[in-house]
Amino acid sequence: MPSVPGSTGPQSPASLASPASGAPPQRKVLSVLVGGQILGGIGMGATLSLGSLLAAQLSGSPAWSGMAATMSTLGAAVAAVPLARLAGARGRRISLSTGALIAGTGAAIAITSAWVSVFPLLLLGLMLLGAGSAVNLQARFAATDLARSGTRARDLSVVVWSTTIGAVLGPNLFGPGEVVGAALGFPPLTGAFAFSVAAQLAAALVYLTGLRPDPLLTAMSLRDTSVKAPRPQSGTLVLRSNAGARYAVAAVALSHATMVSLMSMTPVHLREHGASLVIVGFTISLHIAGMYALSPVFGWLADKVGRVRVIVLGQGMLLASLVIAGFAADSRTGVTVSLVLLGLGWSAAVVAGSAMVAESVPIQDRPAIQGISDLSMNAAGAIGGALAGPVLASMGYSGLAFLAMALVGAVLIWTALHARRSMTPPNPVHP
Repeated sequence: MPSVPGSTGPQSPASLASPASGAPPQRKVLSVLVGGQILGGIGMGATLSLGSLLAAQLSGSPAWSGMAATMSTLGAAVAAVPLARLAGARGRRISLSTGALIAGTGAAIAITSAWVSVFPLLLLGLMLLGAGSAVNLQARFAATDLARSGTRARDLSVVVWSTTIGAVLGPNLFGPGEVVGAALGFPPLTGAFAFSVAAQLAAALVYLTGLRPDPLLTAMSLRDTSVKAPRPQSGTLVLRSNAGARYAVAAVALSHATMVSLMSMTPVHLREHGASLVIVGFTISLHIAGMYALSPVFGWLADKVGRVRVIVLGQGMLLASLVIAGFAADSRTGVTVSLVLLGLGWSAAVVAGSAMVAESVPIQDRPAIQGISDLSMNAAGAIGGALAGPVLASMGYSGLAFLAMALVGAVLIWTALHARRSMTPPNPVHP
């Protein structure tokens, strides 16, 4: 039966499983996912920034440099649903390793594009590299397959937090990558892509060997066999029929769009106001720390006080960030504080919202709705980033911040309707 807000909710057969019952211990699952996330993060962090430089070089114009992030985001969006379907059919082990192999192939194609000086080939490679981002997103859901409902958000947040390690280490491999690349005879700006190939192959190996038995397939096998399980539904059908899933998916997507729209334009704004690259880099680093460093805190909090309350907390921090950005756009300190709050608000909303996505439907429907959630998240981020440029040009940084408040307002209004109508409790209904 439904649990009250703030409670840990009912325990499922899967969440109570032990190694003796054929389920892998949750600690082992988390260790494997964290290891894969670190490797995948290194692979992505070492290449995306260089991808923009390589795009400008091969295209002959800096105007095309933004296509690196665009193609990677598009690749993550395109890969989200197929990888989720593969997880539902073959398990997380096959899905995550397949995505990592696709990303590694993309890095290899990017290297080849520089050798043959073919810009469209680089775009293809960067798009395939985006599958690595889709793997990182799916890995957080994999942490919930066998988690107890009382620790589900915390387990998910640990996997989100591990992304920090790769994100920090990756960009520091630019220099060593060029040294290694030169030794191997690679074209300039492609050495780090070689690290990405190796990291993605290693991540695939970690998933293939470590996720045995598979956590998702095990959770499915531990369902109550006395009741015939219904056939899995498509993600779109789940969204149409499940108001709680709609709310959770929308909260994650809109929070991500809010973050991307302001964050993506902050380096441009700071440079226009005379900030050095060191200042820009430091500001973005603090923002990334806000996104990931405290995610376990928000996961613990979501388990203790409920998912919806932490989503609202996240919206509060996002709103505070936008207010500061709007009124202190000419202050570097104000912009930095705004970006830290932006990362923290994103973290709270995404961790709590993702936990709610995972538990809003029965186990057989989870891969489908998780795929739709990741697709919506990437699409919303891509749209937010694409529209932010014209808004910045026409309304300025303050105008962009004030306009982005509409996204936060949409989540808060939806939250109020969700609570008033009691569509679903903030903690799990389904085991």
